Amino acid sequence: MDTHGEVHVAAVVCSLGQTLGIKSFPATAVGYRRLLAWARKLGTVRRAGVEGTGTFGAGLSRYLLAQQVVVFEVNRPDRSARRLLGKSDPLDAQAAARAVLNGRARARAKTGDGPVQSARMFKIAKDSAVKARTQAINQLKAVLVVADPALRERLSSLGNRALFRTCARLSPREGEAGGSDEDPVAEATRMTLSMLAQRIEQLTGQIDELNQRLPGSLNAMPRSCSRRWVSARTPLPRS
Repeated sequence: MDTHGEVHVAAVVCSLGQTLGIKSFPATAVGYRRLLAWARKLGTVRRAGVEGTGTFGAGLSRYLLAQQVVVFEVNRPDRSARRLLGKSDPLDAQAAARAVLNGRARARAKTGDGPVQSARMFKIAKDSAVKARTQAINQLKAVLVVADPALRERLSSLGNRALFRTCARLSPREGEAGGSDEDPVAEATRMTLSMLAQRIEQLTGQIDELNQRLPGSLNAMPRSCSRRWVSARTPLPRS
């Protein structure tokens, strides 16, 4: 199968290498059922070659595996065929089927379920949260450098945790001398510091929650798989 975001192209090839049919189906649950039903009308479906079993073909792979079809990961269409005939979805679909038939595609597709997939999802969320928090911390420190001297001196002696906690509670009109006619730049600076600090605290909460969930997924994995994962706390950077 040649897989895409919205449409999958399937080709059925018999054991002698003859193409029995080529057809496109929507990349939906209904489309998966229609694809397999169509293929089974052309013959017995025992094996399938699917491009992108970890991306566009993930849903189709899971469905086929649930229907007792052995699924193989196909990395790319046969290059010699592409040079001769050019890029086309029907050609790619046939190449995927023939890669399984001739034994070139040997890697079994991952099931995409269970603790391994759960840990993978949690890790994606954690990695993005850590990246976003680091960016927010760097931005907060950069804003602090150009802040009003009185505010900068008040915050400069604080460690990271105390700094973020204090900044998160800053008021836009919290001037040293008070008053409503304060410099608008100072107001904007405190508001920016407060919003960035609140973002940091929110992301820290997400990271802490993901750190609690990851070990549960790792413990449910087979030992050979869990060794490949590292579940480590991601503390706030030191000041």
